[in-house]
Amino acid sequence: MRIEGWDQRALAEAKIGIVGDDDPLASLYVMSASALGVNNLVVIAPRLDGKLCEMALKINPALNMVHVEGYYTHPVLDDVFMGCDVIVDVSNYALANKLLLEKGFREGVPIVRGFRYERDGEQGVKIFTYLRGREWRELEGVISPQNLPGDHFDDGVFDIIAAGVVLDETKNILMGREVSEEVIQYQRKSMRSAAFNPAIGVIGAGALGNFVGLALGYSGFRRMTFMDPDVVEVTNLNRQVFVYDAIGLSKAEILAERLNDFFDIEAQGRVASFTKATDISRYDVIFDCTDNFEARIAISDKCKEASKVLISGGTGADAGQVVVYHPEAGGATPADMLGLYDIVAKRQIDTNVGGRAACVEQPDPSVIMVNQIIAGFMVDSYRRLLDGQETPNTFYDSTSDMRIVV
Repeated sequence: MRIEGWDQRALAEAKIGIVGDDDPLASLYVMSASALGVNNLVVIAPRLDGKLCEMALKINPALNMVHVEGYYTHPVLDDVFMGCDVIVDVSNYALANKLLLEKGFREGVPIVRGFRYERDGEQGVKIFTYLRGREWRELEGVISPQNLPGDHFDDGVFDIIAAGVVLDETKNILMGREVSEEVIQYQRKSMRSAAFNPAIGVIGAGALGNFVGLALGYSGFRRMTFMDPDVVEVTNLNRQVFVYDAIGLSKAEILAERLNDFFDIEAQGRVASFTKATDISRYDVIFDCTDNFEARIAISDKCKEASKVLISGGTGADAGQVVVYHPEAGGATPADMLGLYDIVAKRQIDTNVGGRAACVEQPDPSVIMVNQIIAGFMVDSYRRLLDGQETPNTFYDSTSDMRIVV
């Protein structure tokens, strides 16, 4: 299956410049860009995450990355970005933001700006794409409040979301597609720190499950079990970022093993399909990362029956959604909310619960961004629930100008 207008060559031949800071955001972008098939990166940042960069090189052996250690504080560094088709700015100091916007205006190079913030009791992410000729009257809204490098707010889940959206906008530029004319943003109330260490069940260890595991680890959760009956196949390797060299091994077990190494946690893998008989009594919350409607219906029914919190994520090539079921609050399950019963009935296909949509039918690397973004929203929805905040359903659509709807 191909996506209309998809140009993998444009990605492979592009050169992308990145300005980062001393946090994981630039490294997450590098890792995801490598999985997308981007081969040429130039990064100015004081440091990069060694584990994420190692993953990037194993996911995409053709990756050529030059890392200049330091901060982007003077135009003399412009030569580093010579020949770049796009420059990504994920820094946290206004000096770099302004220098790059000036460079974009002067030379016509697109600048994709992405960052997370905390102010006035709110935390969030913002992404904006600057193209010469579409001067924007509110550029101060995407410039960091501090002029020079220094301490700043960071959050691993927001980093995952921001890196995914920034990469989606990068892809649109390189393929000649529309970028958003608005500031893409997601925000919520600031969170209190919590010591709760829930038992988490993640159903599905594919692309979405990989990023959910990463986001859970960044959030400090330590007890998670991944359930998936399948083994890693060649067609999984460009989207399931933790299983880059594990062909033939259990998806659930290898994902748990690598998350344990990455975060020093206690994740477990379970080789099994989810059925109506699956026991979920040990879990405080279920994350549904499956890729077929029958499994999602079974999970919805089971969580309703057992009064378990359910965070359900669904993704396609260009869009995805997060639906939250909290039994204490009542309301519809994800299967009800999304009309899955009617869809399955109309299809009249006898699919076994726990079956899968074969990845050989869905090879498109564009799925990397949507899975990354939706996984971040799934984990943040659970964090909001634990913090006593509202947990609205969240939608992402890369073909909509707003992109994120909550």
